[in-house]
Amino acid sequence: MSDPSRRDPTKTGPGPRDLGAGDASDRLPSRPSGPRSTPPRAPIRDGSPGGGAGRSASAPDGGGKKKERDPSLPPRSSRRPRQTGEVGRQPLAPNRHLNAVQTQRTPQYLVIGHICADLQPDGSVVLGGTALYSALTAARLGWRVGVLTRGAFGGTFDGMVVPSLAEFAGELSIICQDADRPTTFVNEYMADRRVQTVRHWAGPIDLRGLPPHWRNARVIHLGPIADEIDPKTTGALTPTFLGATPQGWMREWPRDTGGKVKHTHLRLPPELLSRLDGVVVSVEEISQAREVVERVGSRRLGVITRGEGGARVLYGGETVDLPGFKIPTVDLTGAGDVFAAAFFCRATDRSASAVTAGRFANAVAALSLRAIGPTGVPTLTEVEELLRWDEEGSTARRR
Repeated sequence: MSDPSRRDPTKTGPGPRDLGAGDASDRLPSRPSGPRSTPPRAPIRDGSPGGGAGRSASAPDGGGKKKERDPSLPPRSSRRPRQTGEVGRQPLAPNRHLNAVQTQRTPQYLVIGHICADLQPDGSVVLGGTALYSALTAARLGWRVGVLTRGAFGGTFDGMVVPSLAEFAGELSIICQDADRPTTFVNEYMADRRVQTVRHWAGPIDLRGLPPHWRNARVIHLGPIADEIDPKTTGALTPTFLGATPQGWMREWPRDTGGKVKHTHLRLPPELLSRLDGVVVSVEEISQAREVVERVGSRRLGVITRGEGGARVLYGGETVDLPGFKIPTVDLTGAGDVFAAAFFCRATDRSASAVTAGRFANAVAALSLRAIGPTGVPTLTEVEELLRWDEEGSTARRR
């Protein structure tokens, strides 16, 4: 249960007054202990948020002794006079309006990254990106989910009809920073290799736009897809579990004109690298990210996804290969993001091992391949049914 004496710093509406910050006139000093016949000289407060004492009161000119002020009284206000036309503190009225973010609870799972427009061969657009696939996965597994992204949605941009994010409002709390257009990808699959082209880039995400209470989410998932998150600005995030799918930090393309994506070596700041609890990359990316995956996996959790071949999990210096599930495949896009969210969710469960988390994530990712786009992300019930069916089959084969 939260402490009722503390006030959410993002709320400006009704609530208990904050006695730990603000003007000096908002604070009542405690009564001094001992006899009150010789009270200490009361300092003049400077009105700073820290409430520190200023200069001591001095005797008036002429040498007369000034009568001491009862220190149990509130300090004198040192606020400056209000200027003409200046709006003062609004009253704590019962009908005070609060915006949606202020009234929301802290997300249990927070994803940061671009929700993108995946351009299809027929010219239509399907929304995608780690931020969307991972967020929907966590939500359908029963988590309260928030997303910080950047882009433009619900309109026509450069001839593309981009869907709105409104259809996900019932499952996700989304903060979208403005951009002229969404980050746009074209994905082409050749044999078992994906060739990507970036048509448009929505720009960097400003982590200062994150509500303070969202920074304390149980899981924070850094999910860049196009170098939109500056790794050096992540120090203010304070989750229980910090995970990353770093694919966007390994991509380069001509940003002015758009063009084909080239992969580069993954380099993360030491401060972020030391804080990561989990990192997930694909088998196509491991050659550029091996050092990071092995370093994180040596003390916490590192994963290499292998598509239908399952995944390799590194945990505390150990390694295990987990087979995938055979599911009819319609669309491969987003499977790694679905895996990562499922893995991070289960990895925070103290009763689950790294192997259990990997097997669970394999099942969730396999079921997500049944449809195009994020509509294929399964529910927890569907995942449990697949795991139960697989366990029964394994038991029968052992007999």
